[in-house]
Amino acid sequence: MLLFIWIVILAVSLAALIKSSDYFTDSAEKIGLKFGIPAFIVGVSIVSIGTSLPELLTGIVAVMMGSSEIVIGNVVGSNITNIFLGLGILPLVIGYFTVDKNLVSVDLPILVGSTFLIAITCLDGKFTTVEAVFSLAGFIVYIGYIVSEHNEFKKKVTEEKKKDKALGLKTILVLIASCAGLFFSAKYTVESIIKISQIINIGTEIISASAVALGTSLPEIIASAVAARKGKIEMAVGTLLGSNIFNAFAIMGISGLVGTLVIPENMTGYGIYMLVLATLLYFFITLDREVTKWEGWMLIIFYGVFLFKLFAWA
Repeated sequence: MLLFIWIVILAVSLAALIKSSDYFTDSAEKIGLKFGIPAFIVGVSIVSIGTSLPELLTGIVAVMMGSSEIVIGNVVGSNITNIFLGLGILPLVIGYFTVDKNLVSVDLPILVGSTFLIAITCLDGKFTTVEAVFSLAGFIVYIGYIVSEHNEFKKKVTEEKKKDKALGLKTILVLIASCAGLFFSAKYTVESIIKISQIINIGTEIISASAVALGTSLPEIIASAVAARKGKIEMAVGTLLGSNIFNAFAIMGISGLVGTLVIPENMTGYGIYMLVLATLLYFFITLDREVTKWEGWMLIIFYGVFLFKLFAWA
C-alpha cells in the first residue's frame, strides 16, 4: 500500500513538472527576448539556471545534513543523464538538427573544461574549499561569456521586437509561479523516487547517482524537449549544456563552500570516468554541427549501459 501511494505521488509530481516546464520555457523566452537576449542565451542562463535549482538546493541541504557524498553523485549522475538521455532524446523528438556555431566553438569546450575540473579535483576523494573557489571562478568566466554574447547581440533589435507591447505583469507572475512549480514538483519527484527505492531496498549511494540524478534532471530534460517540439532548438540544447556547466561549476562550488565534500570511491572511479566519456562523446558527435536520430539512439543506449553498470555496484 505504501509503495502504491508513493507511485501515485511520483505520477502527480511528474505531471506537474511537465506543465511547469512548459510555462517556464514560454515565459522565460518572452522576458529574455523582450530585453533583446537571443534564444540560446536565454537557454544557457535563465532556463538552465532556473531548472538547476533543485540540484543546488539538494546539494546545500545534503552538506548541512552531513551527507556530502550526495552532491557528487547528483552532479555526476545529472550531467551524465542530461547528455545521454536529455540530448539523446532531442533528435528523436524533432529528427535531424543542426547545432549552432557558437555552441561548438565556445560552449562545448567550456563544458569539456568543467568536466575535467570535476575529474581533477575529485580524484583524491575530497573536494575542498579551495577547489570550490576554483569552480566558482570557472562559473564567473562562463557568466562573463554569456554577458559578452548579450552585449554583442543586443544591438541587433528586430522589427518584430520593436512592435512588441510592454512586458505584462502576467508573464512575470507566470515565470515566478512556474519556477516554484518546477522546484516543488522536482522536490516531490525526487522524494518519491527515493522512497520507492528504499522500499525495494536499493542502496542510498546508487540512488544518488541514478534516481535522484534522474529526478533533478527532469526539469532540464522536459524543458528542453518542450522547447525542441516548438522549434526552439538553440534553447533546447542550450538548456541542457548550460545546466551541466552550472552543475559542475556552481553546484560543486557553492556546496563546497558550505563544507568539504566527500567523494565516494565508486564516484572517483566509474562515475567520473563515465562523465568524461559522455562529455567527450557528445563533443565529437557535434563537431560537424549535425546530430542525427541514430546518434540520439546511441546516446540513450549508453545511458542504459551507465545505469546497468552503476547498479552492478549495489
